[in-house]
Amino acid sequence: MTAALEHLIPVVGIVPACSALGVSRATYYRRRCPQPRSTNARPKPPRALTRVQVTEVLDTLNDDRFVDKPPRQVWAELLDEGTHLCSVRTMYRVLEDANQIRDRRNQRSHGAYVRPELVAEAPNQVWSWDITKLPGARRGHYFSLYVALDIYSRYVVGWTIARYESTTVARAFLADAFAEQGIGPGQLVVHSDRGAPMKAKSTALLYSDLGITASYSRPRVSNDNPFSESQFKTLKYRPASPERFHTLEEARSFFGELFDWYNERHYHTGIALLTPSDVHHGRSDAIVAARQRVLDAAYERHPERFVRRAPRHPHPAPAVWINPPATALVL
Repeated sequence: MTAALEHLIPVVGIVPACSALGVSRATYYRRRCPQPRSTNARPKPPRALTRVQVTEVLDTLNDDRFVDKPPRQVWAELLDEGTHLCSVRTMYRVLEDANQIRDRRNQRSHGAYVRPELVAEAPNQVWSWDITKLPGARRGHYFSLYVALDIYSRYVVGWTIARYESTTVARAFLADAFAEQGIGPGQLVVHSDRGAPMKAKSTALLYSDLGITASYSRPRVSNDNPFSESQFKTLKYRPASPERFHTLEEARSFFGELFDWYNERHYHTGIALLTPSDVHHGRSDAIVAARQRVLDAAYERHPERFVRRAPRHPHPAPAVWINPPATALVL
């Protein structure tokens, strides 16, 4: 760039040459006559704190009285006592020079939460349960829907609706589901998020009495409870679902019919288009075999319609995971 300018300037002048090459005239003059870099240290302003005063400010901020307080509060408290050491900004500058710019309050650190990894290879090995809100008759009024789901079969093993979310309702609803499914000690893992009814002492005692293992999602990680979340979307956003329920009885009647449809007549894509009831009660192999016979007959009549191979009906997955490990994904 400098060589081009040197050749062009004698012909057209500095201004046209710089304009033609897109170079600022200041840049040209600066490169033509570079100024030596000054080695003089920047003079210290007369209003700056002395080394002794800086030490006093830092010692005051780190005193037991002020060590957990932000500089603004320290500054105000010192003024009430008739003392002014420096401005708030200077306090921050002193702390920054001492590498102490951080949250000065003592705070409890979050615990290390373990990523849940659960697998079910048959019904009644892992359940997932949650609570969702149903809009009531007026704005701000809700009913609480409790649902427990078997993750292997997607079968709703228990549900109830109450006016409020409570530990008493949660314990009763779970106890009824355990009794109806005949859950034995050491058989079942129950997974949920960390809501108050899930972590309640009464729920923990129920698990302990029946020999049930509890599992919990990590805070603010919705993917740790995917089956309940997905089912709630299926149930609450169906076209037939009303926007609001005027009474508790109306909500119970609606969801009674809905759960009967879901368990007995809903062809679930996650379980090879079988119903949750078929998988939960061990009818899936017979149903898949019967469907396969229909497909085989269709292939015999019109093999030209199946371009790549003879049709095969899928089977439900042999194992269903919540957060499968990397090795399980490979397998």
